[in-house]
Amino acid sequence: MGAATSATPVSSRLSDYDFALPESQIAQAPLAERDASRLMTISRSSGTWSHRRFADLQDLLRPGDLLVLNDARVIPARLLGQKAGTGGRVELLVVRPAAQDTLTSAALGKAPESLDWVCLGQASKGLKPGQRVTFASGLEAEIQEALGGGEYRVRFHAPPGASLAALLDAAGRLPLPPYITREPDAADAERYQTVYARASGAVAAPTAGLHFTQEILAALDARGVHRALVTLDVGPGTFLPVREDDLDKHHMHPERYTIPEATAKAINAARAEGRRVVAVGTTVVRTLESATDAETGRLRAGPGETTLFIRPGFAFRQVDLLLTNFHLPRSTLVVLVSALLGRERTLEAYAEAVRAGYRFFSYGDAMLVSE
Repeated sequence: MGAATSATPVSSRLSDYDFALPESQIAQAPLAERDASRLMTISRSSGTWSHRRFADLQDLLRPGDLLVLNDARVIPARLLGQKAGTGGRVELLVVRPAAQDTLTSAALGKAPESLDWVCLGQASKGLKPGQRVTFASGLEAEIQEALGGGEYRVRFHAPPGASLAALLDAAGRLPLPPYITREPDAADAERYQTVYARASGAVAAPTAGLHFTQEILAALDARGVHRALVTLDVGPGTFLPVREDDLDKHHMHPERYTIPEATAKAINAARAEGRRVVAVGTTVVRTLESATDAETGRLRAGPGETTLFIRPGFAFRQVDLLLTNFHLPRSTLVVLVSALLGRERTLEAYAEAVRAGYRFFSYGDAMLVSE
Protein backbone atom coordinates (compact mmCIF):
# COMPACT_ATOMS: atom_id res chain seq x y z
CA MET A 1 0.00 0.00 0.00
CA GLY A 2 1.20 3.53 -0.78
CA ALA A 3 0.06 7.10 -0.44
CA ALA A 4 -0.22 10.08 -2.74
CA THR A 5 0.22 13.66 -1.61
CA SER A 6 -2.57 16.23 -1.32
CA ALA A 7 -4.19 17.85 -4.34
CA THR A 8 -2.64 20.85 -6.06
CA PRO A 9 -4.45 23.97 -7.29
CA VAL A 10 -6.73 23.65 -10.29
CA SER A 11 -5.03 23.74 -13.69
CA SER A 12 -6.73 24.70 -16.94
CA ARG A 13 -3.86 23.46 -19.16
CA LEU A 14 -4.18 20.07 -20.82
CA SER A 15 -0.41 19.65 -20.68
CA ASP A 16 -0.70 19.44 -16.88
CA TYR A 17 -2.61 16.15 -17.27
CA ASP A 18 0.12 14.32 -19.17
CA PHE A 19 2.05 11.25 -18.04
CA ALA A 20 4.56 8.80 -19.48
CA LEU A 21 3.08 5.48 -20.61
CA PRO A 22 5.08 2.68 -22.24
CA GLU A 23 3.39 1.44 -25.40
CA SER A 24 3.75 -2.11 -24.08
CA GLN A 25 1.17 -1.37 -21.36
CA ILE A 26 -1.59 -0.45 -23.82
CA ALA A 27 -3.82 -3.53 -23.75
CA GLN A 28 -4.35 -4.83 -27.28
CA ALA A 29 -6.73 -7.66 -26.35
CA PRO A 30 -8.86 -8.71 -23.40
CA LEU A 31 -7.65 -11.19 -20.78
CA ALA A 32 -8.93 -14.75 -20.95
CA GLU A 33 -11.46 -14.01 -18.17
CA ARG A 34 -13.27 -10.71 -17.63
CA ASP A 35 -12.78 -10.63 -13.87
CA ALA A 36 -9.05 -11.49 -14.06
CA SER A 37 -8.21 -7.79 -14.35
CA ARG A 38 -6.31 -6.02 -11.61
CA LEU A 39 -7.96 -3.32 -9.51
CA MET A 40 -6.11 -0.40 -7.98
CA THR A 41 -7.96 1.35 -5.17
CA ILE A 42 -7.25 4.90 -4.06
CA SER A 43 -8.87 6.99 -1.34
CA ARG A 44 -9.90 10.57 -2.03
CA SER A 45 -9.49 11.56 1.63
CA SER A 46 -6.16 9.94 2.51
CA GLY A 47 -4.55 9.37 -0.88
CA THR A 48 -3.60 5.82 0.11
CA TRP A 49 -3.72 3.14 -2.55
CA SER A 50 -3.70 -0.65 -2.70
CA HIS A 51 -3.41 -3.31 -5.40
CA ARG A 52 -6.23 -5.84 -5.66
CA ARG A 53 -8.04 -8.05 -8.16
CA PHE A 54 -11.31 -7.00 -9.79
CA ALA A 55 -12.93 -10.07 -8.24
CA ASP A 56 -12.33 -8.37 -4.85
CA LEU A 57 -14.88 -5.66 -5.65
CA GLN A 58 -17.56 -7.30 -3.51
CA ASP A 59 -15.29 -6.85 -0.47
CA LEU A 60 -14.81 -3.13 -1.20
CA LEU A 61 -18.48 -2.15 -1.48
CA ARG A 62 -20.98 -1.97 1.38
CA PRO A 63 -24.52 -3.30 1.75
CA GLY A 64 -26.80 -0.48 0.63
CA ASP A 65 -24.36 0.98 -1.88
CA LEU A 66 -25.99 1.76 -5.24
CA LEU A 67 -24.01 0.62 -8.28
CA VAL A 68 -24.98 2.57 -11.43
CA LEU A 69 -24.14 0.96 -14.79
CA ASN A 70 -24.34 2.14 -18.41
CA ASP A 71 -26.20 -0.50 -20.45
CA ALA A 72 -25.24 0.96 -23.86
CA ARG A 73 -24.44 -1.63 -26.51
CA VAL A 74 -21.74 -1.00 -29.12
CA ILE A 75 -22.92 -1.22 -32.73
CA PRO A 76 -20.79 -2.22 -35.77
CA ALA A 77 -20.69 1.45 -36.73
CA ARG A 78 -17.53 1.49 -38.88
CA LEU A 79 -18.34 1.38 -42.59
CA LEU A 80 -15.77 0.99 -45.37
CA GLY A 81 -16.94 1.94 -48.85
CA GLN A 82 -16.14 3.59 -52.15
CA LYS A 83 -17.07 6.86 -53.82
CA ALA A 84 -19.55 6.26 -56.61
CA GLY A 85 -17.86 6.88 -59.97
CA THR A 86 -14.25 7.24 -58.81
CA GLY A 87 -13.89 4.25 -56.49
CA GLY A 88 -12.03 6.36 -53.92
CA ARG A 89 -11.86 4.84 -50.44
CA VAL A 90 -14.32 6.18 -47.83
CA GLU A 91 -14.67 5.38 -44.14
CA LEU A 92 -17.72 6.47 -42.14
CA LEU A 93 -18.34 6.07 -38.43
CA VAL A 94 -22.08 6.24 -37.72
CA VAL A 95 -22.36 8.37 -34.57
CA ARG A 96 -25.97 9.43 -33.90
CA PRO A 97 -29.23 10.47 -35.58
CA ALA A 98 -29.14 14.06 -36.80
CA ALA A 99 -32.55 14.75 -35.23
CA GLN A 100 -31.84 15.86 -31.66
CA ASP A 101 -35.02 14.33 -30.22
CA THR A 102 -34.31 10.85 -31.61
CA LEU A 103 -32.64 8.13 -29.54
CA THR A 104 -30.16 5.98 -31.44
CA SER A 105 -31.63 2.66 -30.28
CA ALA A 106 -35.02 3.58 -31.74
CA ALA A 107 -33.62 5.05 -34.96
CA LEU A 108 -31.57 1.93 -35.76
CA GLY A 109 -34.75 -0.08 -36.26
CA LYS A 110 -36.04 2.26 -38.96
CA ALA A 111 -35.40 2.31 -42.68
CA PRO A 112 -32.22 4.33 -43.39
CA GLU A 113 -34.11 6.81 -45.57
CA SER A 114 -36.32 7.90 -42.69
CA LEU A 115 -33.77 10.26 -41.14
CA ASP A 116 -30.26 11.65 -41.56
CA TRP A 117 -27.30 10.57 -39.45
CA VAL A 118 -24.23 12.37 -38.10
CA CYS A 119 -21.09 10.46 -39.11
CA LEU A 120 -17.37 10.96 -38.76
CA GLY A 121 -15.94 10.65 -42.25
CA GLN A 122 -12.62 10.42 -44.00
CA ALA A 123 -11.83 9.74 -47.62
CA SER A 124 -9.23 10.07 -50.31
CA LYS A 125 -9.41 13.70 -51.49
CA GLY A 126 -12.06 14.52 -48.87
CA LEU A 127 -15.87 14.42 -48.84
CA LYS A 128 -18.24 16.99 -50.31
CA PRO A 129 -22.02 17.48 -50.16
CA GLY A 130 -23.73 15.56 -52.97
CA GLN A 131 -21.15 12.78 -53.12
CA ARG A 132 -22.55 9.25 -53.05
CA VAL A 133 -20.84 6.32 -51.38
CA THR A 134 -21.52 2.61 -51.80
CA PHE A 135 -21.04 -0.07 -49.16
CA ALA A 136 -21.61 -3.81 -48.95
CA SER A 137 -25.08 -5.39 -48.66
CA GLY A 138 -26.72 -2.79 -50.88
CA LEU A 139 -26.22 0.13 -48.48
CA GLU A 140 -25.56 3.55 -50.01
CA ALA A 141 -25.00 7.00 -48.57
CA GLU A 142 -25.18 10.57 -49.80
CA ILE A 143 -23.22 13.33 -48.07
CA GLN A 144 -25.67 16.11 -47.20
CA GLU A 145 -23.58 18.62 -45.26
CA ALA A 146 -20.13 19.09 -43.74
CA LEU A 147 -20.60 19.95 -40.05
CA GLY A 148 -16.97 20.62 -39.16
CA GLY A 149 -14.54 18.66 -37.02
CA GLY A 150 -14.67 15.73 -39.43
CA GLU A 151 -18.43 15.27 -38.97
CA TYR A 152 -20.95 15.07 -41.81
CA ARG A 153 -24.71 14.83 -42.07
CA VAL A 154 -25.34 11.70 -44.12
CA ARG A 155 -28.47 10.23 -45.68
CA PHE A 156 -28.42 6.45 -46.10
CA HIS A 157 -30.33 4.49 -48.74
CA ALA A 158 -31.01 0.77 -48.79
CA PRO A 159 -33.24 -1.90 -50.34
CA PRO A 160 -36.90 -1.68 -49.22
CA GLY A 161 -37.67 -3.20 -45.84
CA ALA A 162 -34.10 -3.12 -44.50
CA SER A 163 -33.32 -1.38 -41.21
CA LEU A 164 -30.05 0.40 -40.59
CA ALA A 165 -29.36 -1.99 -37.70
CA ALA A 166 -29.57 -5.00 -40.02
CA LEU A 167 -27.41 -3.31 -42.65
CA LEU A 168 -24.75 -2.38 -40.11
CA ASP A 169 -24.73 -5.96 -38.87
CA ALA A 170 -24.09 -7.08 -42.45
CA ALA A 171 -21.69 -4.39 -43.65
CA GLY A 172 -20.26 -2.69 -40.57
CA ARG A 173 -17.28 -3.42 -38.35
CA LEU A 174 -16.91 -3.06 -34.60
CA PRO A 175 -15.20 0.32 -34.04
CA LEU A 176 -12.31 -0.63 -31.78
CA PRO A 177 -10.42 2.43 -30.47
CA PRO A 178 -7.51 3.68 -32.60
CA TYR A 179 -4.91 2.67 -30.00
CA ILE A 180 -5.83 -1.00 -30.58
CA THR A 181 -3.62 -1.64 -33.57
CA ARG A 182 -5.39 -4.66 -35.04
CA GLU A 183 -8.65 -5.37 -36.81
CA PRO A 184 -11.52 -6.67 -34.66
CA ASP A 185 -11.95 -10.44 -34.53
CA ALA A 186 -14.77 -12.79 -33.51
CA ALA A 187 -13.84 -12.56 -29.82
CA ASP A 188 -14.32 -8.78 -29.78
CA ALA A 189 -17.99 -9.17 -30.70
CA GLU A 190 -18.51 -10.53 -27.19
CA ARG A 191 -15.69 -9.02 -25.13
CA TYR A 192 -16.12 -5.41 -26.33
CA GLN A 193 -19.63 -5.50 -24.82
CA THR A 194 -20.59 -5.56 -21.16
CA VAL A 195 -22.55 -8.61 -19.98
CA TYR A 196 -25.50 -6.29 -19.28
CA ALA A 197 -25.40 -4.38 -22.60
CA ARG A 198 -28.93 -3.82 -23.89
CA ALA A 199 -29.51 -0.48 -25.64
CA SER A 200 -27.80 -0.42 -29.06
CA GLY A 201 -26.28 2.89 -30.14
CA ALA A 202 -22.76 3.37 -28.72
CA VAL A 203 -19.65 3.58 -30.92
CA ALA A 204 -17.34 2.85 -27.98
CA ALA A 205 -17.83 0.56 -25.01
CA PRO A 206 -18.43 1.87 -21.47
CA THR A 207 -15.19 0.09 -20.65
CA ALA A 208 -15.32 0.14 -16.84
CA GLY A 209 -18.15 -2.36 -17.13
CA LEU A 210 -16.20 -4.84 -19.25
CA HIS A 211 -14.76 -6.47 -16.10
CA PHE A 212 -18.11 -7.57 -14.69
CA THR A 213 -19.33 -11.16 -14.96
CA GLN A 214 -22.75 -12.49 -14.06
CA GLU A 215 -21.09 -14.20 -11.08
CA ILE A 216 -19.69 -10.91 -9.75
CA LEU A 217 -23.06 -9.21 -10.19
CA ALA A 218 -24.72 -12.08 -8.29
CA ALA A 219 -22.14 -11.79 -5.49
CA LEU A 220 -22.81 -8.05 -5.22
CA ASP A 221 -26.55 -8.75 -5.08
CA ALA A 222 -25.96 -11.24 -2.26
CA ARG A 223 -23.91 -8.65 -0.35
CA GLY A 224 -26.82 -6.21 -0.52
CA VAL A 225 -25.35 -3.87 -3.12
CA HIS A 226 -28.17 -2.34 -5.16
CA ARG A 227 -28.02 -1.83 -8.91
CA ALA A 228 -29.47 0.70 -11.37
CA LEU A 229 -29.07 1.33 -15.10
CA VAL A 230 -28.70 4.38 -17.31
CA THR A 231 -28.01 4.56 -21.04
CA LEU A 232 -25.47 6.93 -22.57
CA ASP A 233 -24.57 6.31 -26.21
CA VAL A 234 -20.81 6.62 -25.96
CA GLY A 235 -19.52 8.73 -28.86
CA PRO A 236 -16.14 9.03 -30.58
CA GLY A 237 -15.21 11.99 -28.40
CA THR A 238 -14.17 9.51 -25.72
CA PHE A 239 -10.97 8.71 -27.65
CA LEU A 240 -10.54 11.64 -30.05
CA PRO A 241 -7.51 13.81 -29.16
CA VAL A 242 -8.04 17.16 -27.46
CA ARG A 243 -6.50 19.77 -29.76
CA GLU A 244 -6.48 22.78 -27.43
CA ASP A 245 -4.06 23.04 -24.50
CA ASP A 246 -6.36 25.66 -22.96
CA LEU A 247 -9.20 23.58 -21.48
CA ASP A 248 -11.48 26.62 -21.60
CA LYS A 249 -11.45 26.31 -25.40
CA HIS A 250 -12.36 22.61 -25.57
CA HIS A 251 -15.93 21.63 -26.47
CA MET A 252 -17.18 18.11 -25.80
CA HIS A 253 -18.93 16.12 -28.53
CA PRO A 254 -22.64 15.77 -27.68
CA GLU A 255 -23.76 12.39 -26.35
CA ARG A 256 -27.35 11.32 -25.75
CA TYR A 257 -28.60 9.58 -22.66
CA THR A 258 -31.76 8.37 -21.00
CA ILE A 259 -32.44 7.75 -17.32
CA PRO A 260 -35.31 5.40 -16.40
CA GLU A 261 -37.78 6.60 -13.79
CA ALA A 262 -36.82 3.68 -11.54
CA THR A 263 -33.14 4.71 -11.67
CA ALA A 264 -33.91 8.33 -10.78
CA LYS A 265 -36.01 7.17 -7.82
CA ALA A 266 -33.30 4.77 -6.63
CA ILE A 267 -30.55 7.40 -6.77
CA ASN A 268 -32.64 10.12 -5.14
CA ALA A 269 -33.54 7.67 -2.37
CA ALA A 270 -29.91 6.65 -1.87
CA ARG A 271 -28.80 10.24 -1.55
CA ALA A 272 -31.62 11.07 0.86
CA GLU A 273 -30.69 8.07 3.02
CA GLY A 274 -26.95 8.74 2.99
CA ARG A 275 -26.08 5.62 0.99
CA ARG A 276 -23.17 5.75 -1.46
CA VAL A 277 -23.66 6.04 -5.21
CA VAL A 278 -20.97 4.16 -7.16
CA ALA A 279 -20.61 5.22 -10.80
CA VAL A 280 -19.30 2.49 -13.09
CA GLY A 281 -17.39 4.55 -15.62
CA THR A 282 -17.03 8.18 -16.63
CA THR A 283 -20.08 7.88 -18.90
CA VAL A 284 -22.26 7.24 -15.85
CA VAL A 285 -20.68 10.20 -14.04
CA ARG A 286 -21.45 12.56 -16.92
CA THR A 287 -24.98 11.22 -17.29
CA LEU A 288 -25.88 11.61 -13.62
CA GLU A 289 -24.28 15.01 -13.16
CA SER A 290 -25.83 16.31 -16.41
CA ALA A 291 -29.33 15.25 -15.35
CA THR A 292 -29.17 16.85 -11.89
CA ASP A 293 -31.67 19.59 -11.18
CA ALA A 294 -29.64 22.73 -10.43
CA GLU A 295 -32.06 23.95 -7.75
CA THR A 296 -33.10 20.78 -5.93
CA GLY A 297 -30.07 18.58 -6.55
CA ARG A 298 -32.38 15.70 -7.45
CA LEU A 299 -31.84 13.48 -10.45
CA ARG A 300 -34.30 13.90 -13.32
CA ALA A 301 -35.59 10.93 -15.28
CA GLY A 302 -35.94 10.93 -19.06
CA PRO A 303 -33.84 11.56 -22.17
CA GLY A 304 -31.23 14.26 -22.61
CA GLU A 305 -28.04 15.28 -24.37
CA THR A 306 -24.82 16.19 -22.62
CA THR A 307 -21.76 18.20 -23.55
CA LEU A 308 -20.67 18.42 -19.91
CA PHE A 309 -16.90 18.77 -19.47
CA ILE A 310 -16.06 17.81 -15.89
CA ARG A 311 -12.85 19.48 -14.69
CA PRO A 312 -11.15 20.07 -11.34
CA GLY A 313 -13.28 22.48 -9.36
CA PHE A 314 -16.49 20.73 -10.44
CA ALA A 315 -18.98 20.20 -7.59
CA PHE A 316 -20.15 16.57 -7.74
CA ARG A 317 -23.75 16.16 -6.59
CA GLN A 318 -24.54 12.54 -7.40
CA VAL A 319 -21.36 10.45 -7.35
CA ASP A 320 -19.46 9.23 -4.28
CA LEU A 321 -17.25 6.48 -5.75
CA LEU A 322 -15.95 5.95 -9.28
CA LEU A 323 -14.96 2.65 -10.84
CA THR A 324 -13.04 3.36 -14.04
CA ASN A 325 -10.31 2.11 -16.36
CA PHE A 326 -6.96 3.85 -16.83
CA HIS A 327 -7.27 6.54 -19.49
CA LEU A 328 -5.18 8.24 -22.17
CA PRO A 329 -2.68 10.94 -21.26
CA ARG A 330 -3.93 14.46 -21.99
CA SER A 331 -7.54 13.28 -22.29
CA THR A 332 -10.82 14.67 -20.98
CA LEU A 333 -11.24 11.41 -19.03
CA VAL A 334 -8.02 11.92 -17.04
CA VAL A 335 -9.24 15.46 -16.38
CA LEU A 336 -12.57 14.07 -15.12
CA VAL A 337 -10.84 11.65 -12.75
CA SER A 338 -8.69 14.55 -11.53
CA ALA A 339 -11.86 16.51 -10.75
CA LEU A 340 -12.85 13.79 -8.28
CA LEU A 341 -9.46 12.73 -6.96
CA GLY A 342 -7.28 15.80 -7.50
CA ARG A 343 -4.75 16.30 -10.29
CA GLU A 344 -1.59 15.48 -8.34
CA ARG A 345 -3.08 12.40 -6.71
CA THR A 346 -4.38 11.21 -10.07
CA LEU A 347 -0.99 11.59 -11.74
CA GLU A 348 0.80 9.91 -8.83
CA ALA A 349 -1.69 7.04 -8.92
CA TYR A 350 -1.15 6.67 -12.66
CA ALA A 351 2.63 6.69 -12.19
CA GLU A 352 2.22 3.91 -9.63
CA ALA A 353 0.01 1.96 -12.05
CA VAL A 354 2.70 2.27 -14.73
CA ARG A 355 5.39 1.18 -12.27
CA ALA A 356 3.30 -1.80 -11.15
CA GLY A 357 2.65 -2.94 -14.73
CA TYR A 358 -1.07 -2.29 -14.99
CA ARG A 359 -2.71 -2.67 -18.41
CA PHE A 360 -4.19 0.57 -19.79
CA PHE A 361 -7.24 1.73 -21.76
CA SER A 362 -10.31 -0.16 -23.00
CA TYR A 363 -9.14 -3.74 -22.47
CA GLY A 364 -6.95 -2.81 -19.51
CA ASP A 365 -7.24 -2.92 -15.73
CA ALA A 366 -9.44 -0.84 -13.42
CA MET A 367 -9.23 1.71 -10.63
CA LEU A 368 -11.68 2.38 -7.81
CA VAL A 369 -11.70 5.94 -6.47
CA SER A 370 -13.22 5.71 -3.00
CA GLU A 371 -13.98 8.19 -0.24
